[in-house]
Amino acid sequence: MKPKASDVSQLFLEFSRWKLIDQYWPRMRACVESLTGDQVWWRPNAASNSVGNLLLHLNGNVRQWLVASYSHSEDTRDRPAEFSAREAIPTVALIHMVDTTMKEAAAVLARLSEADLMNTFEIQGYTVTGLHAVYQVVEHFGMHHGQILYITKQL
Repeated sequence: MKPKASDVSQLFLEFSRWKLIDQYWPRMRACVESLTGDQVWWRPNAASNSVGNLLLHLNGNVRQWLVASYSHSEDTRDRPAEFSAREAIPTVALIHMVDTTMKEAAAVLARLSEADLMNTFEIQGYTVTGLHAVYQVVEHFGMHHGQILYITKQL
């Protein structure tokens, strides 16, 4: 039997939640917890990002594209600051910040419907559907997940 549109929407949301919350984040968190504080903020050169910068960036992205958009709350993201941060925010504080955002994202994904995926949002200067916003977050998180895994293995 072919699934109805609402079934496909729910499958998409459940898969997105699983990928983001149950797969990417725990693996990324384990990598970050295996690093020293200096390693979290290490960068191979001035043009590269540290794991700390990537965590700040992912936190901002998930909060902006998923949490703030679907909660209709104020978008307070300062994207340039995510990359320019150079001070060593303690690893425990970074993990706690991202963990809190991921719990909020999980709650958002759990309550979304097909209609939510079809809504239109203005995010970061782009006009996107809700489906686009969810997909962007999962894809973006996966890309930086790979970078953090690579940096961890390198160190």
